[in-house]
Amino acid sequence: MAEPAEIKGKIMKKNVLKTGNGIKINFTGAVEKQNIVKMVENCATGACECMSDETKAKINNMEVSGKDGDVALDLSGNISQEEIEAALSKSKVLNK
Repeated sequence: MAEPAEIKGKIMKKNVLKTGNGIKINFTGAVEKQNIVKMVENCATGACECMSDETKAKINNMEVSGKDGDVALDLSGNISQEEIEAALSKSKVLNK
């Protein structure tokens, strides 16, 4: 898994969990909600290349909640934890 991104001396931590209807990702530490929203927008519009079209097609819905320092991203669909962890490691928004 990719090293956590450091922002202003803090580290962002990612916790990827399988849920009943998909995947939940908790971002804590040095994370800005707007960056996660931007990542979701990039994914929805095809502006990112972090996952295959096949994986994107499995995602039915993406929802961001929380606040800076504690952001959650809920993905619903028939996706695996491994697919999402691989996509996060390739995200240009998270790994700048």
